[in-house]
Amino acid sequence: MTPKQREIQRKRRVIEYAEQSGNIRKTCRYFGVGRSTFYLWRARYRESGDEGLMNRRCVAHNHPNKTPAEVVGKILHLRRTYPMGPQRIVWYLERSHDIQTSDATVYRVCRRHGLRRLPIASGDGPCIRTATRSKSLAITFR
Repeated sequence: MTPKQREIQRKRRVIEYAEQSGNIRKTCRYFGVGRSTFYLWRARYRESGDEGLMNRRCVAHNHPNKTPAEVVGKILHLRRTYPMGPQRIVWYLERSHDIQTSDATVYRVCRRHGLRRLPIASGDGPCIRTATRSKSLAITFR
């Protein structure tokens, strides 16, 4: 028995027990289920049977303000090829491609694809940025 089938069977057992006992409050307390959750399960079970008891994704399948795939591709290409931060990528997209976006959007796209930090120059790529550490000065007072 798969975990999905086990979960459906558990929910069906809760619903059947509540119907036999006639007391939903005690049933929910016995099984450790919230009453609002129980009523949701019961409504779905009455509407579509076992299929209604399957776990569902709680997120929307389509986001209206989603960044277009072509813009995401351009952002990733710029980040991987050149040592540009979010603000510079926004500036480049506005000037060269007439694409309006924000630096927060560029940052989120880069973070989502594992490009959170700019690479440190190793001397073998197009990266110009260098890793420098400032040494603290020791000042003595008399």
